[in-house]
Amino acid sequence: MTARIVWINGDLVPEDEARISPFDHGWLVGDAVFETLVIVRGMPFAARRHLERLAYSAEHLGVAVPDADVLREAMIAVADANGLQEGRLRVTISSGTGPLGSSRGDSPPTATVAATPQAPWPATVAVATVDWTINERGPLAGLKTVSYGANVRALADAKTAGASEAIFANTQGQLCEGTGSNVFLAHNGQLITPTLASGCLAGVTRQLVIELTGAVERDVPLEALAAAEEAFLTSTTRDVHPIHAVDGHTLPAAPGPHSQAAARAFAHLKATEIDP
Repeated sequence: MTARIVWINGDLVPEDEARISPFDHGWLVGDAVFETLVIVRGMPFAARRHLERLAYSAEHLGVAVPDADVLREAMIAVADANGLQEGRLRVTISSGTGPLGSSRGDSPPTATVAATPQAPWPATVAVATVDWTINERGPLAGLKTVSYGANVRALADAKTAGASEAIFANTQGQLCEGTGSNVFLAHNGQLITPTLASGCLAGVTRQLVIELTGAVERDVPLEALAAAEEAFLTSTTRDVHPIHAVDGHTLPAAPGPHSQAAARAFAHLKATEIDP
């Protein structure tokens, strides 16, 4: 198997030569931000939007990030070095090394870019709601950080229940987000997605789908998802992914007309633009 090539702190190296300190705070306490992008025709798709969100997350977490042009060039270089015309990219920036505790050190950040092929998703997906909640008033609300322990646990429980994504409410009982996705649903003929005030991540695909479809941002109870006429997930790797069941309850349409229209519009966008 050919060694994968990664970018770390400015250098392209084989995966088995990449080194991150055991004192790195991304590893120790999750003090890091990240972005996942897809490679389309050898290029990172929607890179500008992803890099803007990375900068937003980093600013609010207090982590320094390399210049956007440096990261863009690194993503292109990693895709090319791994021979990927289509695939998945991950940019991760930590605060660097620090003490064995929550206090930060004064080292420069650690920056990495890695890429892999992306396996296709099934045509539709079953989801399961979970009892844990997103704290819409927490310090990490709306930030894309590597602190994903709750998501890992929730997704494992969803898979035990026969679903492949877990759906959270926020502390007010409102529909919020999945472990790695945003949620859209149709009610009374209108396409709805939770507001950012719900605590959900400002997904890049979410925003593009809003722009393409005119979907309305509105907070609704978690129970509205199972009662929807149709629903779908959005994420960088899923694009528009119709939901066929919620907690074992089959939705009336999967995909329904809203899902089909959103999927067609998004597929056209990816086929015609690289950095929308």
